[in-house]
Parts: sequence; C-alpha cells; structure tokens
Amino acid sequence: MFRSFFPQPKPFFLSAIGWTVLTIVAWYAGFRDLGSHIGFGAAAGDAQTAVGVSLFWSPPFLWFYVFYGAAVLAFHLFWRWKAPHPWATWSVLGSALILFVTYFDVEVSVAINGWYGPFYDLIQAAVSKTGNVTLSAFYAQIETFLEIALVAVVVGVLTGFFVSHYIFRWRTAMNEYYMSYWDRLRHIEGASQRVQEDAMRFSTTMETLGVKLVTAVMTLIAFVPVLVHLSANVTELPLVGAIPHPLVVTSILWAAFGTAFLAMVGIKLPGLEFRNQRVEAAYRKELVIGENDPQAARPPTVGALFHDVRQNYFRLYFHYVYFNVARIGYLQIDNVFPYLALAPTIVAGAITLGVLQQITAAFDQVRGSFQYLVNSWTTVVELLSIHKRLHGFEALIKGEPLPEIDRRFLDRRARGDVEMQPASL
Repeated sequence: MFRSFFPQPKPFFLSAIGWTVLTIVAWYAGFRDLGSHIGFGAAAGDAQTAVGVSLFWSPPFLWFYVFYGAAVLAFHLFWRWKAPHPWATWSVLGSALILFVTYFDVEVSVAINGWYGPFYDLIQAAVSKTGNVTLSAFYAQIETFLEIALVAVVVGVLTGFFVSHYIFRWRTAMNEYYMSYWDRLRHIEGASQRVQEDAMRFSTTMETLGVKLVTAVMTLIAFVPVLVHLSANVTELPLVGAIPHPLVVTSILWAAFGTAFLAMVGIKLPGLEFRNQRVEAAYRKELVIGENDPQAARPPTVGALFHDVRQNYFRLYFHYVYFNVARIGYLQIDNVFPYLALAPTIVAGAITLGVLQQITAAFDQVRGSFQYLVNSWTTVVELLSIHKRLHGFEALIKGEPLPEIDRRFLDRRARGDVEMQPASL
C-alpha cells in the first residue's frame, strides 16, 4: 500500500517526521529572523498585524517560502540518493506541496480572522454613530475580504486539481505493484475489486485523513498565539475569575471535554461500523459467487446473510440515537459557549465588536482542531476496513499467513467445495 508509492516507507516516514521537527526548531531558533538580515523584512510573525491580501507576498512570507522550498528540496535529494524510487517525485514533492497548501489555507483563515477586527469595529462605529464612517471606507473593507477570498478560491481550485492527480498517481503505483503479482493474487476472494476499487479508496482516504490531521495541527499552531494576544482584552472568566491566558485555557478545556465526552458516548459505534463492513462483505461475496455458480447464493444462505446485515443496521440505528443527542446537544451549547466565557468582559464593555468576532472565530478554529478524531472517526473505521482487505494482498506477496476470512475461501476453492456457507463473524 505504501511501498508502491513511497521509498522504504517506515524509515521514510520516520525521517520525514524527524526532518520536520528539525526544520521547525531551526526556523524558530534563528532562520525566522535571518530573513530580516538579508532583505526579507521583519520576522514573519510580526507581519501578522497586517491586514489584506498583500500579506501573502510580503517579504517575511516570501522568506518562509524560500526556507520551506530549500528544506523540501534537501529532503527529496537525500531520498533520491538513498533509495531511488520511480514515484519519488510525486510521493515526496507532491506530499510536500500538499502540506504547503494546507499551511497556506490556515494562513488564509488567520488573515480573515485579522480582517474581522477592523471590519466589525467599523460596523460598531457606524451603528452606534460614535465615529465618522464613510461608504468608501465600508466598501474598502469588503474589497479587502474579497481579495483574500479570491486568493483562497484560486489556490483551492488548483489544489483540488493537483490532489486529484496525486491520488490517481498513488492508485497507479498500487495498481502496477499488485498487477506484477497478479498470478499469485488472482486466487484470493474479490481480487479484482481490491485492485480496482479498494486501491483508489485507500489512497483517497489516506490523503483526506492526512490533510485533516496536518490542518488541525497547523491551525492550533496558528491560532493559539492569536488567542494569547486576544487574552489581553479579557479581564476574568465566569466562576474561575482571572487566570493567565484565559482564552487559551478555556478553549483547550472545552474542546478536550467535547472530544472525551463524544468519544465516550460513541464508544460502541466504531465496532458496529466495522462489523457492518464485514456483514456487507459476506453478503456481497455470496451474491458474486452466485453469479457463476448455480449452487451458491441459495435462499437459506442469502437469507441468513441478509439477516446479519439487517440486524447490524438496526443496532447501529439505535446507538446513533443517543450519540446524536449528545453530539447535537454539545454543538448547540458550543455555539454560545464563547459568549458564556466572555460574559463578564462583554458586560463590562472591555472589548469591541471586532475583537469579539476575532475571539469567537479563533475559538471555532481551536475547537475544531481538537475535535479531529471525533470528526474523522467514521473515515478512520472505513480506512481500517479497506486496509484489512488490502492486507490480504500484502500477506500473500510477502508469504505471510492470510487473514482468516481469506484463508477459509482459498481452502474451500482448493477442495473444490461449491456450497459457500456464511462466514462466521
């Protein structure tokens, strides 16, 4: 699954993590400020106070682009020398480009969050008639937002186009790898489906989960400093009073509570989802065999298999009832939680409408990052199911023992059995 696309997957991914940590440390230890000494302006973090689309091609950001490109190129050249691979350009440079665009999307969110402050302060001054707000000033703020949004749209469209090609290249690599062993693999149950469908689903799901994880981490890195800065406007919190960095502490505790609460309530759902994949696969397998074998897919066998499908779905529906009650209830409270936390500050008039909008937006970003597992658990379960099917291919290629369900099928084919009984689950 990975070796077809990446060079020596285990050491490759370990080295990628190590190189990433090393470059991050190097960036904040000195390279971040080095740009100001060689003509790239102030440090990138200092440029965050600017509002507008020009932020993305300001000298500090250009310096970061140069630093990131140099780090990626060095890593790519090392692996081209260490373990040449026909798909290294797509797997290494393509993955690096996806990571960079993920970072860029987060910076777009930070830029929009920075725009909230002056825009909503302008609205507050206009509706309260406390300032001389002109129509041109209002339109100028709208224009700033549209410029940022236009960059986001263009980058998003181009990224979607590139990711589609990236995923198909990964599928192509897996297809070529598996087909080179086709004489050995074709005897396994559902071999054609695993090569044609599961390979595509695996690469797509891995890319989706990976990008979501990186986005969550980068969002935390980007927005936690924003909350630290905005905490200066918050004097106290309900019940606990004044604490250091109140917005950061509150957002982390609330997101952690929501993650733990929903994971506890939905603890049975991943197992039921996985069992659902098994009963559906057993039912589908019997029907496929029945297309060519008149003795297979007989009414008693099919009836028993479909009974398992129906029973599992009904059990799943029941458990989703209380899970959805907890999930929707938490999300509804989540809509007003920032206002509850900021109640003393709002009543005291210590913040403006613009700052309030910045705080609530940053709360949403941080909360969403901490809820990565809760939001992605169904996709994770689906990925595990696909992995189990492709693991049969991997085991056969490596000469390892097959999973039980695959071994049972091959044993029956070797004996010439025609009656396929439902697989025990």
